[in-house]
Amino acid sequence: MPPSLVPKSRVLPSKESVLFKEVLHYYEDRQLKKGLKTADTILKKFPEHGETLCMKGLILTHLDRRDEGLELVKQGIRLDLTSHICWHVFGLIQKGQKNYEEALKSYTQALRFDKDNMNILRDAAHLQTQLRLYDSLVETRHTLLRLRPQMRQNWVALAVAYHLSGNLVEAKNVLEQYERIVKNVPDYDVELSELLLLHVRILEDLAEYTNALSLLDICAKDRTIVDRVAIMESRARILSKLGKDDADQSWQGLIEQNPDCYDYYKGFLLSHGIDVERITEETRGKALQRLEDFSQQFPRTSTPQRLALSIALGEEFKRLIEPYLRSRLEKGIPSLFSDIKFLYESNENREAIEAAAISLLSTLSHPPTEPCPADRDPTMYIWTIYFLAQHHSFLGRHQKAIGLLEEAMTHTPTLPELYMFKARVLKRSGDPFGAAKCMDQARALDLQDRFLNTKSGKYRLRAGLVEEASEVFGLFTKKDAPSPGQDLEDMQSLIYLTEEADAYLRNDNLAMALKRYEAISKVFDAFEDDQFDFHGYCLRKFTINIYTNMIAWEDTLRSHPAYVHAAIEASRILVKVHDNPSLASKPTSGLTGAEKRAKKKAKKAEKKVQEDAKKAANTTANEDKGLDAGPPKDDDPDGSKALQAPEPLERAAKLLKPLAERAKGNIEVWIATYDVAVRRKKYLQAVQALSHAHSLDADSPELHIRMVDFKQHWSSLKEKPAEAAAAAVTSAVHKLLPDELSLDAFNSQYVQRLSSRADAVLAAAKVSKALGAPREEVEAAIVNTTAAEVQISLQTALTAVAFMVEIQSPRADEFRAACAARFPLSTVFLPADELAALRKTVVEKPDPVSQALEEKDEVIS
Repeated sequence: MPPSLVPKSRVLPSKESVLFKEVLHYYEDRQLKKGLKTADTILKKFPEHGETLCMKGLILTHLDRRDEGLELVKQGIRLDLTSHICWHVFGLIQKGQKNYEEALKSYTQALRFDKDNMNILRDAAHLQTQLRLYDSLVETRHTLLRLRPQMRQNWVALAVAYHLSGNLVEAKNVLEQYERIVKNVPDYDVELSELLLLHVRILEDLAEYTNALSLLDICAKDRTIVDRVAIMESRARILSKLGKDDADQSWQGLIEQNPDCYDYYKGFLLSHGIDVERITEETRGKALQRLEDFSQQFPRTSTPQRLALSIALGEEFKRLIEPYLRSRLEKGIPSLFSDIKFLYESNENREAIEAAAISLLSTLSHPPTEPCPADRDPTMYIWTIYFLAQHHSFLGRHQKAIGLLEEAMTHTPTLPELYMFKARVLKRSGDPFGAAKCMDQARALDLQDRFLNTKSGKYRLRAGLVEEASEVFGLFTKKDAPSPGQDLEDMQSLIYLTEEADAYLRNDNLAMALKRYEAISKVFDAFEDDQFDFHGYCLRKFTINIYTNMIAWEDTLRSHPAYVHAAIEASRILVKVHDNPSLASKPTSGLTGAEKRAKKKAKKAEKKVQEDAKKAANTTANEDKGLDAGPPKDDDPDGSKALQAPEPLERAAKLLKPLAERAKGNIEVWIATYDVAVRRKKYLQAVQALSHAHSLDADSPELHIRMVDFKQHWSSLKEKPAEAAAAAVTSAVHKLLPDELSLDAFNSQYVQRLSSRADAVLAAAKVSKALGAPREEVEAAIVNTTAAEVQISLQTALTAVAFMVEIQSPRADEFRAACAARFPLSTVFLPADELAALRKTVVEKPDPVSQALEEKDEVIS
């Protein structure tokens, strides 16, 4: 701002002006106590000096007096609305609070009064990148380059801004101009190397393959690009796109350097006109021949053999699968089944794999009363049985898998993998308590193995034994943490948070389940916030290529399965609370006595840790704690505040919003979106969600229920939205469910078409109940789902049992018994009192560690 326009209230006498500069200096040097004292000296004479008030407020926020500091900053801005320092300070505080949108607004205000301030421009650019405002980012980077054209970082930053905005032509022009003016570059300069690689990448994206290859060859020859692997990969890729004969030689060189990389083999085959993703009968034989040559050339790698298995069919597949299985079973590779599980999509492949494994086992078997022949490997025998058990369990033959595993345990009772997989089979069979016991036996065989302890804790959670799981996790978490769960949450362990949330949900503890699901959401918020520091760091260090990859990865962050699952389940809980607010009145009703004791203990430990931290903080007189808050205090130990928080539907909508773009292929996302939208009276959004779900799976049982629900709701609606929106909704509903078809007829047609699917029959029964059908008719339809010709999954059976209880059917026990007979290994269909007794026996059983060790000692002796 020109001096003539500076407000009189801002002008300080020379002495105080010097003191104000000292305040700025003390803040930059993190001498906060001195800065605070100096600011108070100024304010004694000029208590309404806005810039000093803002600087004092900023310092207080660094001294953990955030509320007081923020109030002073706001007061300072009111006193001097045209000061770029006031707005800059306000922006700094908002940025520290992760409120990036408001921080950018403050920076924009600051730039109105000091448009060429480098620090503010740089921070504004970082905020624009964080918020993906690429057009504004380009303008800001142009301004920075105009102000400091001699800084290499500003040229690179502008090129990256153009690249992120999708304007590759301008990004190329900036890089070319920069490369013409850069001089005196030292040999093996990594920064220039990264820049040139970005230039090659942009030319490749622009399909200027000849220019890209020319630039790459020149830079490789004079060694201005120092990453030799990147040179080889880029060259092979560009040559393939140009259709050059040299491409296969380049891919060959890469394969020789790293024979375990699938992409190199795919690139080599593609250079010969063979697309592995779109194999044809004409190219299949050529691909297999090339891969066989590589297998002979690199006998120690399995990559070409595994790639060949994904291509081969019929007799050729049978020829390849037997040696592949044999070589890995001889080595005793436990992950063999996971390695080839993708091949089970074909029935013919499944049969060939089973035949090959059984054939191998027959050559290894011998009478149990006789010693193993010298030419037969007992280790291979065990792993072959283990593989076959995995094979049968994957195909739903759980009893056969259990029999094989027990045979293997008799042969080798000290192999943890056998007990671990038996636990998985029991879990799949519907016996979570037996699975937890079996996993404990595996853990006892090697108490120092963190993986085994983690699996044991996970299976205890699957059985609803939350406190018992916490005891296992506590063996390897920090001893000074408030609780094992808190330590795992601080470490952002998504698998722990997901499993514990699911466990609480199964125990009907909605409060703690919601708290854990929201904790998962906060982890992803932290992931997004963590990228902020890289916007400046990567440009300073010239790690440009990996930085642009990171930005692309961050854009798809919310498609992670953990977030998708957490958002859907949390939204379902919030919908339940909206429909029945009484659920939030007693959030701890689902807690067992053990869980309540555990929470009380955790709260006490947390209080002690916080007191210790406070004492430690008091000993550091002038330590800068930064704007970021320290470890937050858990003021909601039982999750009641999360469950009772206002506007549950708005919170659910916020969780689901990213999934509309990031998980659009997941039908559960659209079902959950409908449930929230229809209750928020967003009818157009609701019918659009149904249309998306219909395009993914028109026969979805959950979709069937929602279509009927919406048709009923829309027909009975008294106050419909605006005419245009109402017309759009009516048209969409008509496409999904024609007006000439009654709801009863629609439901009857659906169940007749899908009568062999239990989930469809259950959905039709729920619709019948909603349409007013007699209870006897509804329960009869559900009872028929246990017939042999009907396909029913364990989860569908559990859902059906819960529905029978909900409608107070007198045949609920009959149906539960039929489900138990259909799933003979299961325990989840036992009556509530028997389940409680079974749970108690698991909790009060003898120590499985000692018991397993005793068994192990007996076997060894």
